Amino acid sequence: MSEVKNLHASVKTSEGVKPILKGLNFSLGKREVHALMGPNGSGKSTLANVLMGDPRYSVTDGEIIFNGENITEMSVDEKAKKGIFLSFQNPIAVPGVNIRSFLRQAYNSLAEAQDRKKMSVLEFNDFLKEQTSILKIPEEFLDRYLNQGFSGGEKKKFEILQLMILNPKLAILDETDSGLDIDALKVISEGVNKFMSKGGKTVLIITHYKRILDYINPSRVSIMIDGRIAVTGGGELPDQLEEKGYGWIQED
Repeated sequence: MSEVKNLHASVKTSEGVKPILKGLNFSLGKREVHALMGPNGSGKSTLANVLMGDPRYSVTDGEIIFNGENITEMSVDEKAKKGIFLSFQNPIAVPGVNIRSFLRQAYNSLAEAQDRKKMSVLEFNDFLKEQTSILKIPEEFLDRYLNQGFSGGEKKKFEILQLMILNPKLAILDETDSGLDIDALKVISEGVNKFMSKGGKTVLIITHYKRILDYINPSRVSIMIDGRIAVTGGGELPDQLEEKGYGWIQED
């Protein structure tokens, strides 16, 4: 579904332009859950943001191919309309924006861009109830303002609710498991697994911890070191990291 070829990207800092991705090569297949791990500062979140088109980052070389199309220079909204979704590490609060209205507007905007039928208020409310029941979200939650006064677990549940409502082709989950207790982790994992069960989906999970991978089984695991993919393997890699840390990994 997606291929990253020789990707170089940088960001402006107070000290000048800082290269972060340094010739990264990476692929994601349909019906694949791919876990991306690596030490702090290795470039994992930068990759997520660059894939989504965050304008803070500059792609200086390489390309991003999605469903056979070069999307490297596309904007965030263009990539969203193509079917790419990013769940944020730290979702921001938007006071005054009602969750129910926000989700319906987002759904219908995407439906219009993809030539699908929009939903009426009643149709969308029924659809929303189905999704919130999976994530064990009470209905009164939907009448709150976007992320305002949310706990860490509530923010992450809302990110997965957006995933299930928008139903993208590629979901990038950037440390969705951070700060969650075991009950919230199980609920969020159930939501991701439900999303994958729809068929033809791809999930990239960026995480520091093995525990979410006990509930969402990855097809592949890649380790990122200093802006490049150093190792790709199977489910044994997180176990090795738990035992040895990252010191044993040597870049090619």
